[in-house]
Amino acid sequence: MDNRSEVREFLMSRRAKLTPEDVGLPAGPNRRVAGLRRTEVAVLAGVSVEYYSKLERGAIAGASASVLESVATALQLDDTERAHLFDLARAADGIPTSGRPRTRTARQAPARPSLDWTLESITGGIAFVRNQYQDLLATNALGRAFYSPLIGDGGRTPNLARFQFLDPAAREFYPDWDRFAEMCVAIMRAEAGRNPHDRAMQDLVGELSTRSETFRRLWGAHDVRTHGTGTKRFVHPVVGELTFAYEEFALTGEPGLVMLVYTAEPGSPSAERVALLASWAASHPLVRGGTAP
Repeated sequence: MDNRSEVREFLMSRRAKLTPEDVGLPAGPNRRVAGLRRTEVAVLAGVSVEYYSKLERGAIAGASASVLESVATALQLDDTERAHLFDLARAADGIPTSGRPRTRTARQAPARPSLDWTLESITGGIAFVRNQYQDLLATNALGRAFYSPLIGDGGRTPNLARFQFLDPAAREFYPDWDRFAEMCVAIMRAEAGRNPHDRAMQDLVGELSTRSETFRRLWGAHDVRTHGTGTKRFVHPVVGELTFAYEEFALTGEPGLVMLVYTAEPGSPSAERVALLASWAASHPLVRGGTAP
């Protein structure tokens, strides 16, 4: 993941998403590009065309925070896209990882009983911890039952991205597979921007790009996002369709790791199916012991 290429392709892809009408400019005749021209972005950002062209060629090192803010505003970047642009600029400036938001590179769940206790105390929803590589590091009992199609018989650390793009079972588990695929890649893109020299992330992206044409296409779109909150639908092989609200929580004691909790609306059909899943989990050998998959 070459930084100059990342900057160039990110800025070009954001510019292509905007039309003159989006930013209050006249379209004019004889336009050869669907999106904004470089000159239009430069005017909106209050910089010279030559300087913006330099940025879009990937030469972002040394760009001031005020210039980056102006470019982000001109391109109508959302909060995640804006943060991604600043992450790319910090990397170009050679700011060491210690000067960026901290991340954890461990591939295993932290050996801390209190985290296990916290997860297991959540009995009415699915709770799990993942890292920036989409490894499913730890779950509560309901989480092990819910992710049984992914976890299998154990003995390995399940990876949500590999399951999404390489396992045919994912298309049954995720009825909104295309939406999930876009989310997965955009989250990974944002993570990669925070530490572009992360060899483990580079290896994972290389593997998925080689083995999945869909992943390769979505990675090339340069979309970024954070997980945050929302709703998702699943089809579980034991209890059927489930609709969950989800919330993501950063684990400040383990930088780079997040905990997600999926819950069903009380009294809904999904809540009834979660109760069935809990009954199944109580007797199923896959989920009775141990929090980490």
